[in-house]
Amino acid sequence: MAFLLYSLALLGLANASPVMTIVTTITTSNPPDYFQTTPEIFQGPTPTGKEPFLRQTDDVQLSGVTYIPPSPLETQQPIQGNSDDGNIFTLLGNIAPYHPSPGFGIDEHPLPEGANVTWVNMIARHGSRYPTEPIELGAALADAKGAKFSGDLEWLNDWKYSLGTNILSSNGRQELYDNGVLHVYNYGQLFNPNQTKKLVWRTTTEDRMRKSAENFAAGFFGLNYADYVDLEFIIDEEGYNNSLSGYNVCENNGNLRTTAGANASAAFVANYTLPAAARLNALSTNFHWNSTWIYSAQQLCSYETVNLGYSKWCALFTYEEWQDFEYSIDLDFIGTFGFLSPTARAVGVGYVEEVLAKMRHHLITQATGSDNVTLDGRERTFPTHQALNFDFSHEVNIFAALTAFGLTQFAEPFSPEEYTEDRSVVVSAMTPFAARFDIEMIEAPRPVCADRTRGLYEEGGKTTYVHFILNQRTIPLGQSHAACGDRDDGWCELETFMKWQAGALEEANYDYACNGDYAPPAYGDVRNGAPPS
Repeated sequence: MAFLLYSLALLGLANASPVMTIVTTITTSNPPDYFQTTPEIFQGPTPTGKEPFLRQTDDVQLSGVTYIPPSPLETQQPIQGNSDDGNIFTLLGNIAPYHPSPGFGIDEHPLPEGANVTWVNMIARHGSRYPTEPIELGAALADAKGAKFSGDLEWLNDWKYSLGTNILSSNGRQELYDNGVLHVYNYGQLFNPNQTKKLVWRTTTEDRMRKSAENFAAGFFGLNYADYVDLEFIIDEEGYNNSLSGYNVCENNGNLRTTAGANASAAFVANYTLPAAARLNALSTNFHWNSTWIYSAQQLCSYETVNLGYSKWCALFTYEEWQDFEYSIDLDFIGTFGFLSPTARAVGVGYVEEVLAKMRHHLITQATGSDNVTLDGRERTFPTHQALNFDFSHEVNIFAALTAFGLTQFAEPFSPEEYTEDRSVVVSAMTPFAARFDIEMIEAPRPVCADRTRGLYEEGGKTTYVHFILNQRTIPLGQSHAACGDRDDGWCELETFMKWQAGALEEANYDYACNGDYAPPAYGDVRNGAPPS
C-alpha cells in the first residue's frame, strides 16, 4: 500500500506564486492488526458528547489557585534573598517557562446573561526550546586550561554543556499540548465537527514552530487532528513576507536604528552582575567571571531547567540578581520591539492588518507590510469566515503586534540605570515560552454596562465587543484608548475598536520605519513605536 509521507507547499514573497512543492511516497506492506491504527478496528462504542465552551459558561471569578497540575520541572529551589515566597522562574523574561500572567490591573468577569463568544483569534508563541545558538559559556569553560572550582562551584569541575539548538524541549511540547486543551475547553463549541471544510491554522516552517502547532492541534482535537484542520506552513526566512515573523522584511529592525534597547540592557547587565562576578571569582582558579559569563550562567538556569528538568546554575544567584536579569530583558524588549523602538509598529502591523481583515471578513490583496498576499489573497489559505483562528509565532513578533495594536499602557519608559518595580513592561508576564494572546468577539443582546454589577442596559440593540486576553488575563483596552471607556471588564465596543485600529498602518509609517535613513535614536527618544516624523 502506498502512503503519502510528506506533502508541503511553501509559499514565498508577497505577490509571488508557490515556489516549491515536495512530495515523497513510500511503499510498505499492510501492518498486522495489532499495529494498525487507521482505520480503527475493534474500537468499541465511541459516541461523543457536547463540546465544552468554558469561556461561555464559566461564572466563577478568578480568585486564586485551586489546583496545580504536576510539573516535570524542578522550580522550587531555595534562592538567597527570597523572603516573599517568589519564584525565580517567573523572573526569566522571554525564556521563562509558561505561567499565566499575574494580571494587567483589572479583574476578570464572566459573560453577562445572553452574551455569546462568537469568534476568537489566537497568536501563540512556540513552547520552551533549546537556545537559538549555543551558550558560549559552555565552550569558554571547556577551553579554560587548568580551571578549578570550589565551594558552591565545585560541581562545575565535572559539568559539561549538553544543550542542543532551537528545537522544542519535552516541556515545550507539553506547554503547547496543554494550550490546545485549554482552548478546546474555552472555545470547543465554536467548531462544528460535522462541517465539511477543514479549519486552517497557520504557523511557520521553523521546526519549533511546526511542532508547536502540531502539539497544540493534538491537544485541541486529539491525534487525529488532521481530520479537522490543515496546518499552513509559511516560510520563516529573511526576505520572505510572513506576518508571523514580520522582522524578516524590515531591514532597520536588524541594524543600528534599533539598538537602543539592547544598549540599555547591556549597560544594566554590566552593572548588576559585578557582585556575582566577584563572588564566583573567589571560588574559581584559572577562570575569570565577567558580566558576559554571569549573564550566560543565568540563561543556563532557564535552558537547563526547561530541557533537562533541573539546573544547578539557578541557586548561584540571589533573588535580587534574578529580578535584575528580568529587568535587563524588559529594557531590551521595550527598546527593540516595543514603544521605544522606531520599527516595532512596522514589524507587528502586518499581523494587525490580518486580524482586522478577518474581523471584517475580507481578503488582503495588497501588501501593507509583512503580509503575504499570495496567501492572504486566497480564501483557501486565509479563510475569512472561520470562528476559530489560531496562529503560531515568535515572542518578539507577538510583542510587536501588541505595540502595533496601540496598547500604550505598555509604552511608559523606565529607568535604564536603576531597577524600577512598578514598570509598564514585564516580559515574563507578556511573552514567556508558549505565550498566548487571544482576541475575542462577544455579542450581547443589549449594551453591557461598564459597571458590571449592573448587568445589561434596558435599552439598545445587539452590541458586539472586543476582548483582549494575554496569558489568560484581560488587557483593559480603555487604558490605551479612552473611547473604549473605563470598563470593569476591559472590553471595547467593536465599532469603536475598528475606528481606533483604522490608523494602525499610518501610525506604523511602515516604509520609512523599515527602510528610511534616519539617525539611530537613543533609549527614550522614541515613544510611539515608530520613527519620529
